[in-house]
Amino acid sequence: MVASSRGFTTQLELKLSTLFISYGLAPSKKKRMCFPRDPLTILSRISCCLSEPVVPVRRGSGSGKSNEKVEDWRFDSKKSPHRVRVQASSAMPFASAQSRFPSKQEKFYSRCTPRNSGPQSRDTPPKRDTGIANEKDWGISLLNESVNESGTNEDGSTWYQESGEDLGENGHRCRWTRMGGTSHDGSSEWKETWWEKSDWSGYKELGVEKSGRNAEGDSWWETWQEVLHQDEWSNLARIERSAQKEAKSGSENAGWHEKWWEKYDAKGWTEKGAHKYGRLNEQSWWEKWGEHYDGSGSVLKWTDKWAETELGTKWGDKWEEKFFAGIGSRQGETWHVSPSGERWSRKWGEEHFGNGKVHKYGKSTTGESWDIVVDEETYYESEPHYGWADVVGDSSQLLSIQPRERPPGVYPPLDFGSSPRPGDDQSDKPPTSAS
Repeated sequence: MVASSRGFTTQLELKLSTLFISYGLAPSKKKRMCFPRDPLTILSRISCCLSEPVVPVRRGSGSGKSNEKVEDWRFDSKKSPHRVRVQASSAMPFASAQSRFPSKQEKFYSRCTPRNSGPQSRDTPPKRDTGIANEKDWGISLLNESVNESGTNEDGSTWYQESGEDLGENGHRCRWTRMGGTSHDGSSEWKETWWEKSDWSGYKELGVEKSGRNAEGDSWWETWQEVLHQDEWSNLARIERSAQKEAKSGSENAGWHEKWWEKYDAKGWTEKGAHKYGRLNEQSWWEKWGEHYDGSGSVLKWTDKWAETELGTKWGDKWEEKFFAGIGSRQGETWHVSPSGERWSRKWGEEHFGNGKVHKYGKSTTGESWDIVVDEETYYESEPHYGWADVVGDSSQLLSIQPRERPPGVYPPLDFGSSPRPGDDQSDKPPTSAS
């Protein structure tokens, strides 16, 4: 297949959504935890999205959390000034320049392409806020034989394709394929690497790394990994998925970076989270969130968002909620700092006693305060909407990796100190916002 220049001409367009005031939403899309909104509890939200004009948009597959959607937030001016209603609508993510499904014409020409032509560029800037895609959406296809090829296309662009297998101690095996290309003038390039790893301990890994840049100076990079291993502390099978993505503009001081992770074990322990950062000229924003399920009904969820401008204005919102057997709490803070250093904040909380009573309290720097007990039911989700059974069903390619045959009497070494105990990862805990 002839390398296409379409992968080179994709341009970054960064748009900063208008800042509005709205209520915070919990991370889970299917979240059934319904906490009545206190009329005094509001937060500031800033959203930065990337899009590509004209190209039809295909929503990325992610794990189904509401955090994984780019959303526009609008005021409902018909409501009173103290109660704010928000409406979310899908915005254009960073769309791919090529359709997921080739047309009949493309299929025909792919069959008629000369055998010595190079791989076609599939590398386009990643979409923002799409989370961790399932392995079937990555289309990982490793070559079964060693290949080392390169060539030049009719338009002057060059390409290469390599594949091989690396072997190491303890049955380590890594099969990999690399490919890439450069435009005729060197202004655009793309690279892509696929791999699968395994060893005698039962460890299996599937991964992809992509990067590229275009003639306008825009650049992008992303990586995705899926791992199966035995947890050293619980001896349970565990699957972990992660993704990192970033893109930078070549024409202005703008870009974004995001890191996502999901961890599951066979007894229902689940952890999910994301760290995000973006910048558009003089404005920057950050977002972190996490979900923890212990598999026995205990749930912890948290979010921390903040933004700032070069003029010194800062604002943000954070909240945390903990529940078990209908009893729990929820608390948070919304804050704002002016360029002169003047600070405003509003703190609030809820205590759910499991008997239909909820204690609500809060105060702000302007002197307002409330402390009441109301009759209210508590709804929450004790299990993740996407758990162990789901991730196993979506990891068929990972599970089908064939390791090297282990000789009789040879056992892999055990290292009980190489991995942290579940929940000990400091980066996944609620951070202190830069307020």
